[in-house]
Amino acid sequence: MADDRPQHPGAPPGPGTNPSDAEAIVRSRREPAAFAEVFHRHFAEIHRYAARRLGPDVADDIAAETFLAAFHRRERFDPERGAVRPWLYGIATRLVALHRRAEGRYYRALARTPVEDVQDGHEERISASVTAGGASADLAAALARLSRGDRDVLLLVALADLSYEEVGQALGLKTGTVASRLHRARRRLREALGGTNPTLLIEEAAT
Repeated sequence: MADDRPQHPGAPPGPGTNPSDAEAIVRSRREPAAFAEVFHRHFAEIHRYAARRLGPDVADDIAAETFLAAFHRRERFDPERGAVRPWLYGIATRLVALHRRAEGRYYRALARTPVEDVQDGHEERISASVTAGGASADLAAALARLSRGDRDVLLLVALADLSYEEVGQALGLKTGTVASRLHRARRRLREALGGTNPTLLIEEAAT
């Protein structure tokens, strides 16, 4: 039996071999190795997203599981209904949800971590994002207190830079629901941070 699992992408595609994400997924239905193009383009950002939500210890597993799930679900991807990137973030967010207790523990641990003990790695930037203002502990604690649905929406906007429509595609929500959850999450974090805009603080972590 032929092995139709996605292969490691290796070197970037050469000139003339860079179809759109949607085209690559459609092609991968008959040529499974084509899925490697999607993996190559998006693995790093999905890994960063997982690391900022759960910490570096489980980011490798979450990112790998995201692409394995996407590969197995590629027949169900409808390019007419949305782009590949929100689809991948939706899968990753659902996998993060399986670790929601670990996520809460991660943010609570960050809230207890002295600023000088935070490592300057890309996985840790969310904890270091507001060290200059001394608010990192408050931000982490406030994120831990948000409901999972509100936190998902807030972090998909702040970390993944998705639009309201893309967040809706990722989570299967109406745009109005996305806006409502985002407004509530921002309000609660703003109150916890003494009026500071929480989205800007989190976005600084991603730069």
